[in-house]
Amino acid sequence: MTKLNRVAPPASNMDVEALKEEAGRAACSYVEHGMNVGLGTGSTVKYTILELGRRVSEEGLEIIGVPTSVATELLAKEVGIPLASLDDLDGLDIVIDGTDEFDPQFQLIKGGGAALLREKIVAQSSARMVVVADQRKQVDTLGAFPLPIEITPFSHLTTVRALEQALDCKVTLRTKGEDTLVTDNGNFIVDAHTGPTINDPAKRETEVLNIAGVVQVGLFINMCDVVVLASDEGVVILEKA
Repeated sequence: MTKLNRVAPPASNMDVEALKEEAGRAACSYVEHGMNVGLGTGSTVKYTILELGRRVSEEGLEIIGVPTSVATELLAKEVGIPLASLDDLDGLDIVIDGTDEFDPQFQLIKGGGAALLREKIVAQSSARMVVVADQRKQVDTLGAFPLPIEITPFSHLTTVRALEQALDCKVTLRTKGEDTLVTDNGNFIVDAHTGPTINDPAKRETEVLNIAGVVQVGLFINMCDVVVLASDEGVVILEKA
């Protein structure tokens, strides 16, 4: 990866949340008039959506957004971004999204917000992927963040046992309060506690997807092109070589 430039001052002059806001706004520089734009999900990407909404209302920016979650759809509507279904468009020019981890090859773990299936569909339909993150998400090896996996509710405990056997780790069902978390697609999310051991993310993706009951896994392989990173050095742009 290559550090291209700094777009905000170091964290000593700005708090972490302010840097995340700067990073989210900086990602908007990749959005141009007339683009179809995938709108990601997460606490940093919300600043991207807010800035795009401002540009639509104040600068006349013409874009069409495709949200990756119900929460993102509601926020985009609130700030005035025109939306469409992915089925009604001939692909996307760009998607801007967050990540839970990224490694030196720009491979990602996503799904902490339980929107990984829609996020992956949108990312695969995009010509370019820009990720907004803070430095805690930058790792040498993926897996310290538990790997999210979306599974069907049908016989979900059987699927959990199959995943534990295949991955040789603890797999836990994600909850929301006292209830099982249900995704926007009506599925469950489980988290595989592999530790930082995912040296071959593409192989691991295939292993997980081969298990019946798995809908999708939060490994995003060869999709990310740019990371807008909020770090102690300020907001910097990392671009895949």
